[in-house]
Amino acid sequence: MGKRALVKYLTDLPKKELEEQLLDLYMRFPVVKEYYDFVFNPKEEKLIQQAKTKISNEYFPVKRKRPKARRSVAQKSIKHFIKLGVEPYLVADVMLYNLEVAQTFESEKNVPEAFYKSMLNSFKEVIHFLVLNGAIEDFKERILKIYQNVQDNHWPYAGDFSRALDILEN
Repeated sequence: MGKRALVKYLTDLPKKELEEQLLDLYMRFPVVKEYYDFVFNPKEEKLIQQAKTKISNEYFPVKRKRPKARRSVAQKSIKHFIKLGVEPYLVADVMLYNLEVAQTFESEKNVPEAFYKSMLNSFKEVIHFLVLNGAIEDFKERILKIYQNVQDNHWPYAGDFSRALDILEN
């Protein structure tokens, strides 16, 4: 069914049946329930704090011995927040937090080359996200601090980090 057919179907439905279908979707699909729960009670700060805890636990685990250091954990939360419509300022905060925690982890552990490439991708994504949402100035200091850490610790791909920063000069 295409969007046009769905719109026609929904406009032809009596209000009572439409309400029943929405309630059915809410009860059957956790994603729909989560969306409506967020729309009517958007506890954004709580969601952000949970994501930050999850990210920290990925690099500095509380219950297990070895860190997993997977970028995908943060990326999953970020994509979820964007889909829900969480305020861009809060999404950017999580994106930068992920990089900051990863840098702390890198300074204490020996990490593989893929780790640096992954962090470069995260760095590019946060800059792109901030530019798209017009919030680059709000986070410029944190971005520069992350970049300075990359330079000070002689990370691989430092030149690529530098090129990613060129967007700030334009």
